[in-house]
Amino acid sequence: MLLPKSWLEKYVTLEGDTREIADEITESGNHVESIMLRSKGLSGIVVGKILKIEPHPNADKLVVCQVDIGGGVVKQILTAAPNVFEGATVPVALDGAKLAGGVEIHDTTMRGLPSEGMMCSLEEVGMDQSVVPKASRDGIHILEGDVEPGTDYIQLLELDKEVIELEITPNRPDCLSIRGMAVETAASTDSVLSMDDAVVDENSDVEMKDKFNGLHVETEFAPRFYLRMLTDVVVEPSPQWLQNDLMAAGVRPINNIVDLTNYVMLEYGQPLHAYDLDALEGPEIHVRLAKEGETMETLDGNEHTLSKDDIVIADNGGIIGLAGVMGGAISGVQEGTHTVVLEGANFDAGHIRKTSKRQAIRSEASTRFEKGLDPNRAKEAVDRVCELAVEIGAAKVAKGSFDHYPEELKPWIVDAEVDRINALLGTDISGEEMARILESLLIETELDEGTLHATIPTFRGDLHIWEDLAEEVGRIYGFGNIEPIPLKGTLTRGGKSPYRRIEKKAQELLLAAGFNEFMTYSFMGPSAFDRIRLKEDDPLRDAVKISNPLGEEFSIMRTTLLPNMLDIFVKNMSYKNPSAYGFEFGNVFTVDKDAEGLPKEFMKLAIGFYGDDDFYFLKETIATLLSRLGIDGLRFVQTQSFPLFHKGRQAEVFIHDESVGIFGCIHPKAQDDLGLKQPVYLAELDFSKIVEHVKDDVTYKPIARFPSMERDLAFILDKKLPAQDLLDFVEERGGELLESVDVFDVYFGKGIEEGKKSIALKLEFRHPDRTLKEEEITTTVDELISGIEEHFHARLRSK
Repeated sequence: MLLPKSWLEKYVTLEGDTREIADEITESGNHVESIMLRSKGLSGIVVGKILKIEPHPNADKLVVCQVDIGGGVVKQILTAAPNVFEGATVPVALDGAKLAGGVEIHDTTMRGLPSEGMMCSLEEVGMDQSVVPKASRDGIHILEGDVEPGTDYIQLLELDKEVIELEITPNRPDCLSIRGMAVETAASTDSVLSMDDAVVDENSDVEMKDKFNGLHVETEFAPRFYLRMLTDVVVEPSPQWLQNDLMAAGVRPINNIVDLTNYVMLEYGQPLHAYDLDALEGPEIHVRLAKEGETMETLDGNEHTLSKDDIVIADNGGIIGLAGVMGGAISGVQEGTHTVVLEGANFDAGHIRKTSKRQAIRSEASTRFEKGLDPNRAKEAVDRVCELAVEIGAAKVAKGSFDHYPEELKPWIVDAEVDRINALLGTDISGEEMARILESLLIETELDEGTLHATIPTFRGDLHIWEDLAEEVGRIYGFGNIEPIPLKGTLTRGGKSPYRRIEKKAQELLLAAGFNEFMTYSFMGPSAFDRIRLKEDDPLRDAVKISNPLGEEFSIMRTTLLPNMLDIFVKNMSYKNPSAYGFEFGNVFTVDKDAEGLPKEFMKLAIGFYGDDDFYFLKETIATLLSRLGIDGLRFVQTQSFPLFHKGRQAEVFIHDESVGIFGCIHPKAQDDLGLKQPVYLAELDFSKIVEHVKDDVTYKPIARFPSMERDLAFILDKKLPAQDLLDFVEERGGELLESVDVFDVYFGKGIEEGKKSIALKLEFRHPDRTLKEEEITTTVDELISGIEEHFHARLRSK
C-alpha cells in the first residue's frame, strides 16, 4: 500500500523526519518497505500559462507558444505536443532545469526559432505512465484550476512530499486505508489526530425513491448494501488536489465521479461503485448468486463465464457487476452521465476470494473485500463521496437512501486485567497509560479497579480476547522499550516420547537384521485393493476419500501398508535387483472419527523381502523383534484368511490372546498377476497394539554357570495340528527346570501315513544352582510324552 505523506498530513499533525516516522510505524507492527521522494533529481520547473499559439513557419508539426511564467516574464517555447491550447496552464522547465532520468534543459533553437525552455509531460517529471490521466498521456500535462503563473510546480503537485510504501498484514484490512493508517501513525508517533465524520447535504430537490425503483438483495452473502443518488452531475476532470492525491497513491485519475469513488476507497478502505442511472434497467438493482454458465463483460473489456458461487449485481436486463471484484462495462459513468447511483456494500470474504481466484481478477476492491471489511464502513464511505461531490461542485445529493442491513454489527466489549497484561508483556505500565494507548487507537476504554473495559470499534475485527488488547498495548508502548529479563520457571529437558523410543528401538533391530527402511505416500488409489486381492466387502476397502486428489491413484488415504510395499518389490525386480529387504512404519486411516471429528489414524509396521530366505526367516524376524522389545506371550497361529497369501504359508501373530498382525508368502496367482519372478514374503503388524505390550522393566540373567541337558522328542500327529499348540502344551507342563522348547523339524512323506506329520521338539533343561542329574528330568520327560500322546492323539516316533 502507498501512503502519501501529503495525504496523511490532512489527518495527523506530523513533526520530525519522515524516516523517523517510518521507523516508529514499523516498530508498531506496520512494516514500511520503502520511502519514495518523487522530486528527487527535479528542479527549475514552474507553472506557466499559454497566452498565444502560432504555427512554426519552418515546421509543420511544431507550434510557437508564448508562455507567461509569472513576474511579467513571457517565454517563447516551441512544442510538437498536440494537446496544448491558449489559456492552458502547464509545467515549464526553464533553462538549467533538471528532469527525470538526469535530463537537463537548456535554451535552444528549433528550425530557426529560439525556444526558451520546455513544457513538460508527467512522464518527464518522473510519473509512471500507469497513473497519468488519459488527457495528458500523449502530450503536455494540462493543470486543472486557476493556478498562478510562476508557482513552483513541484510543490503544487506535492512531489516534494514522500510516499511511504507499507506491507499490511492480512488481519488488518482497516490499515488498507489512509484513515486507518492515520490512526496507527498518530498512535505510534504520539501525534494529534483530526478526523471528522462525513456530513451529507441533501441539496437536491429529487427524492431517490421517485427515480429509483428498488433494491433487492437475494443472497445471504451480502450482509450490507447501501445506495445513495447524485443528481445534476457534471462529469469533468477532477480538481488538481484530488488528482495529486490519487497519483501519489498509485491511481490514475479518470473523471471527477470515478475519482471520488477511488479517492474514498483509498481514504476509508471501502470499495465503492458508481452506476449511471440511465443505464440501469428498471431502474433497480438485484444482488444475487450467478447462474452456472452466465457470462458478463467487466470494465477491463474482458468476458467472464461465471459460477453459481459468484455474487453478482444485476438490473432487470442482466448482470452489471461482479460483486466485490469489478464492475460491468455497461453501467459505468460516462461523459454524458447526469444521475448517478452510488453503491457501498459488504460481501462475504470467502466468496470474493474464490471468485477473484476463479476469474483471475485481482483488483483494489477484491484485495480489500477478501480480507473481511466492516459493514458499517459502507454507509460512511458513500456519505463521504456525497460530501465531496457537493464540495467540488460535481453534483447534488438526492434525498433519502436505500439500505439493506438485516443484522447490524455493533461494537463489543473486551475486558482485560492490567496486572495480567503486565505479566504477559513483562512490563509495569499503569492502567491509566494502557487506557490512553487504547484510546489513541479509537478504542473507548474505561478503567475500573485494575480492569480495562474496552469497547471495540467494528472496524477492528481482529480484537476479541484480552491477549489482543495486550498486543495493542505492547506494540504502541514499543516492544523495544520493554526491558529484557531472564526467563523464569522450570526448564524441562526435551526428549522422545515412550512411543517414539519403542519405534526407534524396533527400527534399530530391523536395520541390524539387514532390512532397509522404506517411506511411501499416505494416500493411494482404489486399485491397490485389487492388487492385494481383497474381497469387495473387506473392511479395508472402506477408506477415507480425498476431496481434492492429485489423481485417481492418490484419491484415498491408505488403510494398509502392503500395496505400497508390494509396489516397491515389483519395481526392484523390474530393475533386476536379486534381493530386497525392507520395512516401513506408517500411519493408516479409518473412516471412524475421533473426538475432533477427524479420521482415526494409527501406526502399522510392514516387513517384507524377496531373495534367498523363506517363510521361516520372516517368522524368526518377527519373533526376535518382539522378544527384544520385551514382549512375552507370543504365538503364531496358522490361518487361511488373507487372500493375498498362500493358504499353506500364512500365519496370524498373537500376543497372549490379542491378534496383532499377519504374515505370509504371496499367493502364486498374485505373483503371476504382478509379474514377479520369485516369491515375496510380507508381514503387517499393528504397531499401536504392540506398543501396549512392551515391557520397560527388562531384567537380565547372568550367563548360566552350569550345563544344560537336552532331549529330542519326535511325535507323529494330525497334519492339521498347529505346532504352536504342541509348544504351548510343553511350556505349560514342562516344570521349573524347562528352559526352552523349539521345533527343529517338521516332516511329511515316506514312512509317515497319509494325513499325519512328524514334529520334532528340542527340550532344554537347566538348574540355576547346580548340575542336573539324569533322573531329575526323566520323570518330567516321561510325563510330557504321555500327556502329548493322550491330549493330541499322538504317537512317539523317537526320543
